[in-house]
Amino acid sequence: MLRRLLPLALLLSAPAAARDYSPFDDDAVSTSLDGVGRITIQGGWRITPNKTLYDGWYSRQANQGLPRAREVSGAPTVTASFAYAISDLLEVGIDLFGSQSRLFLNEPGTDGGPPQARRVDTLGYGALVGLRLQTVVPQLGPQGLVLFGGLLTGPTLISSERQGEALQELTTQAWMANAGATLRLTPRWGITADYRLAFLRGPVGPATARVGSFSMGGSWLSLGITYSFPAEPSRPLPGSL
Repeated sequence: MLRRLLPLALLLSAPAAARDYSPFDDDAVSTSLDGVGRITIQGGWRITPNKTLYDGWYSRQANQGLPRAREVSGAPTVTASFAYAISDLLEVGIDLFGSQSRLFLNEPGTDGGPPQARRVDTLGYGALVGLRLQTVVPQLGPQGLVLFGGLLTGPTLISSERQGEALQELTTQAWMANAGATLRLTPRWGITADYRLAFLRGPVGPATARVGSFSMGGSWLSLGITYSFPAEPSRPLPGSL
């Protein structure tokens, strides 16, 4: 008798187990992103040639014929993303970012001496708000591959300090187009790689003796880790069936 009741009990419990299914179960690959939050921390490198600044400086009458100092065309970056999926296909987020670099410009030497390289220290950081489209490819990776792409913008403080001169600061609007992917290793942890096309410029030198403007935009390549928060389960309203 007991041997007959055990299979029946297992059969009746199957629908209840299905109702208790969570998209963040350890052995389940979820394709639902609705209500999922995430934090992504990344470090990377930006490719920023600054051709406009260099060409403008060495084309000046007083600087023609000067050998070019070492032209820095990149710098490290760091980003932190805080995002929430308002649907399976759309995510809203806030990205914090920062980057700094040191540029060099040759100047004529004093009293007919050799040219001298003068450094320009640059720094930029800000907060961007934007929307990203997203989707899951469940067949790729242990817990699926999340693909995303979107546009972000927000206020940014960008500054430069030319050797021997006062710090120059400017609050401006930065723009970034962002695309990337997160390889989910577990339901909560993943590895994220992304590409950003950034538009951000700042001044070099005081307004009375402006050297030009430098770019902190260009192509940003980043790699980091993502921690995901499961969606809150929906709860029936009091008094509802």
